[in-house]
Amino acid sequence: MRPLATTGVLLLLVTLLATCNPADRAVPTELRGSTALAVPSASVVAPPAQNFDAHLSGDDEVPARDTRGQGELKLQLNAAGDTLEYKIISSNIYNVVQSHIHIAPAGINGPIVVFLYGLVPAGGGRTDGVLASGIITAGNLIGPLAGHPLSDLLRLIRHDSAYANVHTNDGVDGTNTGPGDFPGGEIRGQVRALGPKP
Repeated sequence: MRPLATTGVLLLLVTLLATCNPADRAVPTELRGSTALAVPSASVVAPPAQNFDAHLSGDDEVPARDTRGQGELKLQLNAAGDTLEYKIISSNIYNVVQSHIHIAPAGINGPIVVFLYGLVPAGGGRTDGVLASGIITAGNLIGPLAGHPLSDLLRLIRHDSAYANVHTNDGVDGTNTGPGDFPGGEIRGQVRALGPKP
């Protein structure tokens, strides 16, 4: 759609230039006549993203985790910009105990700012499907974003500085013993802006 609009603007400009005589091609210092021509601006600003997602895998954890677990977080901002509806889905993962949104760029661990799921008892077994769904408002923000507006979280998401994490624990002594026992996080993914609300 954008190339067609740009082509139309260029065609209009070429047509206008071709139909005027060389004396009219000087820089105008005042409007001639009473007719004004409106030309669409090429710098149209796209609306801010309303949809966000994250694909979670062990490869994105810090440090990386050897797991077959996968996940997906879907977020949609309402028209007023004050609530985020979310759904977190996981598969091939065992003993999920909690899930959050943290703030930090890729490759760095950061603090929790929103709970998505849990805390539930360790050793819960395999999880496939919707882990949790709900609504996030400013009142749900914790840690360094406690008391902040939801727009602060959205700003971090739009600057690739937020990630989703799913934590696991098998309830047996010893931590980080393998899939299903990564209390610091088994799968992770940066939350990314997808685009305007359809």
